[in-house]
Amino acid sequence: MRGMATPALVVKVTAGRDDAERCNQALTVAAAAVASGVPVSLWLAGEAAWLALPGRAGEVALAHATPAGDLLGAVLAGGTVTVCTQCAARRGIGEADVLTGIRIAGAATFLAEVMADGARALVY
Repeated sequence: MRGMATPALVVKVTAGRDDAERCNQALTVAAAAVASGVPVSLWLAGEAAWLALPGRAGEVALAHATPAGDLLGAVLAGGTVTVCTQCAARRGIGEADVLTGIRIAGAATFLAEVMADGARALVY
């Protein structure tokens, strides 16, 4: 589904290690949707932008939850993952820094996905 033009579900997560429960909830919903065959676009914003870097999702630990790295991997395997342009810039994250398959894009791309016919958006 990578590169899909019209996602059915757009999930934006703004939390990372600072709020592991909220972060894991967003990743769980996105991964479950991918596993169900739903076209998913996951957006990493705010502190969640750090998840785009190798090994960083493993730093989000939450008891009784699927590891964040596994969830992110599932979304990467079947959907799209995007880091907010401004969030990446504020953290010094560039295209060469992120995991393979993750893109950096801005508000216009997010808006286009959210406004697509049939799309639903969740923000965590």
